[in-house]
Amino acid sequence: MLAVLEFMLWVIPAEAQLERLRKLQKEPEAIKGDDAPMVMIAAGEFAMGVDGTIGLDDERPRHTVWLDAYRMDLYEVTTSRYARFLAATGRTPPWLWDMVNPAIHGDRPVIGVDWHDADAYCRWAAKRLPTEAEWEKAARGTDERQFPWGNQAPTAELANFAVGARFSYSQTLMPVGRYEKGKSPFGLFDMAGNAWEWVQDWYKADYYVDSPARNPTGPEEGQFKVLRGGSWSELPQYLLTYGRFKLPPTTQNSYTGFRCAKSAM
Repeated sequence: MLAVLEFMLWVIPAEAQLERLRKLQKEPEAIKGDDAPMVMIAAGEFAMGVDGTIGLDDERPRHTVWLDAYRMDLYEVTTSRYARFLAATGRTPPWLWDMVNPAIHGDRPVIGVDWHDADAYCRWAAKRLPTEAEWEKAARGTDERQFPWGNQAPTAELANFAVGARFSYSQTLMPVGRYEKGKSPFGLFDMAGNAWEWVQDWYKADYYVDSPARNPTGPEEGQFKVLRGGSWSELPQYLLTYGRFKLPPTTQNSYTGFRCAKSAM
């Protein structure tokens, strides 16, 4: 009932806004890709995964990884940023897009995107999806913390999680950048909760056993893509910085979004 009500209230303004954005294609200066703020993460080593009985089998073993310098989006990609992409490219809107009212939900993370949508957006923005290792370092830092903010268990002041309500952009998603106390060591927002985030890598359960020590990019092929960070619907254990999740790359749901990365030049 809630979803139907939101559709009735917002589908018309959402379509009108999308049509207005499409008209911007006639103004080349108005569309320059994604100019969202990014954070530089310096080259160096960090500990990825966990040892012993901590974590799940696919999160072990703990291993040292060297990453070249790169940049990560400060925020998850929002509906307003994604609307600009749709207007510029004519790509089919993601699942549940008819529920978006840009005037109200423009600062919420976009959801309903599959891996291919996320990859296409990042390429359009002259960026790319982060590798799984890049994502973990950006969320975890170099001190092996359990959550982006440290080792304190998640609370409502730190992240959007375990909402337990039927999805709506207004009631279950929070504006990006809201959780100041929940930032990662590098200052990134929403690396835990709000929306799961697609990363570049294919999933392999035992990949950590023999993954490259420098700039790992995941298996060459697979059945599933990796997601990181947990979402508005998850319990605290799914918000761990080293936690891994997987889905087929064509999956569209109400709790998965993404952010982009870029190699430092």
